[in-house]
Amino acid sequence: MSANITNVSFRIDSKLKSDADALFDSLGMNMTTAFNIFLRQSVREGGIPFEITTNTFNSETIASVLEARELMRNKNKATYSVEEALKELKR
Repeated sequence: MSANITNVSFRIDSKLKSDADALFDSLGMNMTTAFNIFLRQSVREGGIPFEITTNTFNSETIASVLEARELMRNKNKATYSVEEALKELKR
């Protein structure tokens, strides 16, 4: 089975690349796989496969989601007690 492979090159913000690499790593894939998924879904749907809006998550929210996913995967990792979480929320 012979695949017709081509390279694609583009420029992106280094922080965005770092954040995306971390996200895709947490999902068990690299950026190439993520882009292939995006492109295949775009072609399948005949457009961008998600709604484009001005509502975006900031880097703190993204970091929190990634931390929560890591905690879910690693049950032995230290977590907040209910008291600590409430104390943190009241700050």
